Amino acid sequence: MPKFSPKTLSASDISRLIEMAWEDRTPFDAIEKSFGLSEPQVIQLMRHELKRGSFELWRKRVTGRATKHVALRSKLVDRAYCPTQYKNK
Repeated sequence: MPKFSPKTLSASDISRLIEMAWEDRTPFDAIEKSFGLSEPQVIQLMRHELKRGSFELWRKRVTGRATKHVALRSKLVDRAYCPTQYKNK
């Protein structure tokens, strides 16, 4: 796997990517579709961008988590929306 350099992403892209990685319901496949980074590359970016303790907590949380992998997700886990999002439609 080629080494990933976070310098290829803007600061706002890195911030959004980290936000998506922290979110339990956002699968790695969605991150790959949005940013073109595989799961190992996301892990590498998180290791580089987060403090060691924060990275270790994140890794412990997402390791083996079914919601982070589309193939392991239950069909019952779907994106929930707030009812007020559709207020103006």
